[in-house]
Amino acid sequence: MAEALWLTLKLATVSTLWLLLLGTPLAWWLARRRSLATTLVETVVALPLVLPPTVLGFYLLIAFAPQSGFGQAWEALTGHRLAFSFSALVIGSVLYSLPFVVQPLQAAFRQVPDSLLEAAATLGAGPLDRWRSVVLPLCRSSFIAAASLGFAHTVGEFGVVLMIGGNIPGETQVLSIALFDRVEALDFTAAHQLAAGLVLFSLVTLFLLYRSSGRWAVRT
Repeated sequence: MAEALWLTLKLATVSTLWLLLLGTPLAWWLARRRSLATTLVETVVALPLVLPPTVLGFYLLIAFAPQSGFGQAWEALTGHRLAFSFSALVIGSVLYSLPFVVQPLQAAFRQVPDSLLEAAATLGAGPLDRWRSVVLPLCRSSFIAAASLGFAHTVGEFGVVLMIGGNIPGETQVLSIALFDRVEALDFTAAHQLAAGLVLFSLVTLFLLYRSSGRWAVRT
């Protein structure tokens, strides 16, 4: 149980960092450009919202397989197989949780007035300075929301992580998989404990998220 909890927190933390790293510039590009290309990318990013997790997991499993080109390249670079590994869980989690990070940031970036960015530029602020002094303060609550949603969604993942990670204790068995494992073993006492813990975590996360969003809304 402790191993599954640690692995879940590790996966959620690493995935959230990658989600913010990759999702922030992607959300900025989608928010500040409108073209056929951005519409296509926006559609692909949002696909996990409607696509069954097992479908995404199935195609990722094929892509991660040792006989696939990507799987062979990964093994050649790292010396380890990608399928049924922690790295596979991270990649799958990032892809599956991407819309939960990109969409809040994209909506926030669209609300940043061009006039403020132009005013900062006329004062000599470079792109990085404009980001630090204008965009980040205005979008602070959205970054908190995006990180919280990305983290919480990763904790609750099941279909994708089961398909590409399996059920290997200490390596790929996260809490959602451990719950499934306990139900299969008819250990309903342990299953109730895990399920109740996940429900409590979800409630607390959402409560704090809505509370924080409301507080920033009042202040702004």
